[in-house]
Amino acid sequence: MTSPTVTPTPAPSVSSTKAPMTFPGTVLTPGSKGSAVLAVQQRLNKLGCGPVLEDGTFGAETQDAVELFQTRFQDTSGAPLKIDGTVGPMTWAALFGAATTPTNATAPSQLLAAVLQFASGEVGMMEDPLESNRGPRIDQYLRAVGLDPAAGSFPWCAAFVYFCFQQAANTLKVPNPAIRDAGVLDLWNKAGSQSVRRIAAPEAAATPSVVQPGCLFVITTGSGNGHTGLGEQVAGVRLTTIEGNTNLGVSREGIGVFRRTGRTIAPINRGFIQY
Repeated sequence: MTSPTVTPTPAPSVSSTKAPMTFPGTVLTPGSKGSAVLAVQQRLNKLGCGPVLEDGTFGAETQDAVELFQTRFQDTSGAPLKIDGTVGPMTWAALFGAATTPTNATAPSQLLAAVLQFASGEVGMMEDPLESNRGPRIDQYLRAVGLDPAAGSFPWCAAFVYFCFQQAANTLKVPNPAIRDAGVLDLWNKAGSQSVRRIAAPEAAATPSVVQPGCLFVITTGSGNGHTGLGEQVAGVRLTTIEGNTNLGVSREGIGVFRRTGRTIAPINRGFIQY
């Protein structure tokens, strides 16, 4: 006999005169303790995913209840939750409501705010001709990192990021802290050797709150290749990004500058750079 298919549904809204706790900034995992764990245990019991001992300690019983919740309920966008038995921003928002994982759209410095403002104005800039890694504006990006656009076909995602920093720094009349390099993985390695703040992928996944607007995400795609862009907004683990040499699909080498809303922190497999 075939078991019936269980379709996840949205969790009932929190009905309380007391505002629910906001996401603590760190993923709750087995061994976590404190008021956030207690709030999760109480909510799981209320939703029929227990019984769980409400003691503020994330043990095996709580983990099982979290997995049951993740099986039964959707995230706040209506997509299935990842069934991993931990409480990150997406599961927290499903438990307590989207308002408990607010969007961070405020860059931590005047320079990074200016970088994002400039980058936003570049959205829609396209290669000419398409798929050529060339064009009047694209050539400017490449020259900014010391490349001759006519000397070859160069990926330009890192060059775009540097150009945005260069223009913002010039506007504010401050030094440009960005590393001048068109190689994505070279950029990551140089950041480490120059004591620039790097947030490795495991740290970002465990503590999403460390990822701030204005950061650079760094993805390695194999064979020494990679992709980078600017984080514009952070909502839990969801990112709004501005990227050069991309498109609205999943291609590493695209055709222009786009604002993308589909990225999340976990697939950023190398990490983030924060100037």
